Amino acid sequence: MNYFITAIGTDCGKTFFSAILCEALKADYWKPVQAGLPRDSDTVKNLLSNSDSKIQPETFVLKTPASPHAAAKSDGIRIELEKFKIPQTKNNLVIEGAGGCLVPLNDYDYVISLAKKFDCEVILVSKLYLGSINHTLLSADYLASQKFKVKGIVFNGSPNPESEEIILKHTGYPCLFRIEHEVAITNEIVRKYAERLKINW
Repeated sequence: MNYFITAIGTDCGKTFFSAILCEALKADYWKPVQAGLPRDSDTVKNLLSNSDSKIQPETFVLKTPASPHAAAKSDGIRIELEKFKIPQTKNNLVIEGAGGCLVPLNDYDYVISLAKKFDCEVILVSKLYLGSINHTLLSADYLASQKFKVKGIVFNGSPNPESEEIILKHTGYPCLFRIEHEVAITNEIVRKYAERLKINW
């Protein structure tokens, strides 16, 4: 199974959850587009404890920490959807997007276009902050309008039952997992969450 991890914006916890899911499923990890440093592939690799997960190489590694279309322009290259080839693996594959759903790859395609291209189940990470209801519902509305296959939602941050309840009501998504605010993210923390995730996956 291919899982595409997207979010309602930048710095919402996609990489953290990707590491948790890879650890729980002993899945491979792929970041198709990396813009700037540190590389999320290195972060996930350092957080995993199992020996079955493989870190697949990025298709594009861009120097500038910006939207992929802008970072690519700065590097003097152009990102084309047909240049992406999914890694060949018999394992489950966790694919991490860049930023939110509608971050542009070029003038025509978005990061989420890769989920459709590779027939992935989408997992939406929602960080609980002031304004996140709007951002989450807008993301979910786009995914629904474009008929993406959505497995569910992951909430990240200090619990906010009112926000979570209204988001689940309007999206109809199941809550797959909840991640609490963590001061430091370590192998032990990832393993702890992975054990929790496996129970209800």
